[in-house]
Amino acid sequence: MDILVKPLNRVIQVAPGANLLKVLQDAQVPMSYSCMAGRCGTCRCRVIDGEVMEGVGDQQRPLDGDESFVLACQTYVTEPCTIEVPEPDEVVVHPPRIVKATVVTIEDMTHDIKRLVLRPAKPVEFSPGQYVQLHFTKDHARPYSMAGLSRDDAFEFHVRLVPEGRVTGYIARDLAVGDAVKVIGPLGSAYLRRKHDGPILCVAGGTGLAPILSIVRGAVALDMRNPIHLYFGVRSPRDIYGLSWLEQLQREHPALTVHVVVASGGNTATQRCGLVTDVIEQDHGDLTGWRAYLCGSPPMVEAATVVARRKGVDAGHIYADAFYTQGT
Repeated sequence: MDILVKPLNRVIQVAPGANLLKVLQDAQVPMSYSCMAGRCGTCRCRVIDGEVMEGVGDQQRPLDGDESFVLACQTYVTEPCTIEVPEPDEVVVHPPRIVKATVVTIEDMTHDIKRLVLRPAKPVEFSPGQYVQLHFTKDHARPYSMAGLSRDDAFEFHVRLVPEGRVTGYIARDLAVGDAVKVIGPLGSAYLRRKHDGPILCVAGGTGLAPILSIVRGAVALDMRNPIHLYFGVRSPRDIYGLSWLEQLQREHPALTVHVVVASGGNTATQRCGLVTDVIEQDHGDLTGWRAYLCGSPPMVEAATVVARRKGVDAGHIYADAFYTQGT
């Protein structure tokens, strides 16, 4: 049985029921991967034609081949099909590690956002935009995105305190400087694509600014010259933070344009008012050839995805890791 791998246009012979990631690895097809357990999303690829099975045992199900995105590590080939994988020069492999880190900073940035800085016992390589799982105790764990770069000697996270949240409540009330935290990662597929030289759309909602800062900082560190349009959406003026960082990045990257969008009560002289997706609609026509990085709540990411697709951004060039806040 054959599968066609695009954009390499390679035909690979496989046995029915073979795991897609193993097939690609055995054929020496460059492919991003990390956790190997279907959690991180790094090995995301697209089924263009044919059917595959996702999951194992009772969770197996056929997938519609029309723009179906799957995780290669959890996908099994059952018939001839066509698979689209990332361009080889965009592949990153950072095997997840478990390291101990120490809390060095906990500080307020807004009424409900804290900046948390951890110093790991060992360096951890990651791509700008990825995240890790933080285990404060056996009962308090949650994923958070890094705001910095792997060359830094510390991890920086932005934590929004959720009312009655179990994990964020622990961070707010119990976590102290000097405490040990277990870090597992890196994870995630919404990392900076280094070889892309066209325009970039970055959309951050609330503390989704953290991975967007990492992505833009990564672009600056790599001396990328891409025009970057960054939209930072918040609910009210008191939710705005990080302006000094954004101003510094604008000085370092003249092609960076920053829009702070406030849903209600904003200062019209310095901020845009309304929904961030509406502002993007107003500002841009055709976005064909752009890459989009979307970070924030699932509703915001979903709405921004719809806008980006309608404006011409290819589905495979929209990168997002949306995080849910229930119970956190």
